[in-house]
Amino acid sequence: MKRVFGKKKAPGPPPPTLEEASSNLGKRTESLDAKIASLDKELNGYKSKLKTANPSVKRNLQKRALDVLKRKRMYENQRDMLLGQQFNMDQASFGIESAKATVESVAAMKAANLELKAALKKDLHIDEVDDLADDMEDLMYEMNEINEALGRNFATPEDITEDDLEAELDMLGDELEEEVGEEVPSYLQQSLPSNPTGAPKEKEGAQAELAGL
Repeated sequence: MKRVFGKKKAPGPPPPTLEEASSNLGKRTESLDAKIASLDKELNGYKSKLKTANPSVKRNLQKRALDVLKRKRMYENQRDMLLGQQFNMDQASFGIESAKATVESVAAMKAANLELKAALKKDLHIDEVDDLADDMEDLMYEMNEINEALGRNFATPEDITEDDLEAELDMLGDELEEEVGEEVPSYLQQSLPSNPTGAPKEKEGAQAELAGL
């Protein structure tokens, strides 16, 4: 069998994860950034030399500077391409993490739903809840009646109205006036004049004498 179909290949190493691939791209990008920075430094050196170089040397410097600039542009293109790949991998990794989090949330919600259903069937019954609410309402009604009974004024009968109270107060006032009149001594009542506002008799005789003059 081995001669006909050949030997089965051994399984290779597992593929890298998105995090590992993104990390490797990040390292390559850093390496390209270092090369680009070195080329920039070299270009600045050529620029400073071109300012003071004579025409014969200037052409050679321009050619070298152009080669350096081409390599810089090539590294920049490679770096941008790697950055794009790294961005896509990061997006894919974020999508996978979001999907896992969603799956975990759904699983937790399913478990909570089953637990809630079991609790409702086992420990909670709508009829019992209704009965409990009715009992509480009856108890509150009885408590209100008890409080009203305790706050009732026992000194005033319920059949007495305000008109009856006012009439009784008027009668009480008349009785008080009669009692005050009865308490005055008899000798004071006899000595009081019948017309206290009238003038004394002596004063009336003096007025008559004056009129005769």
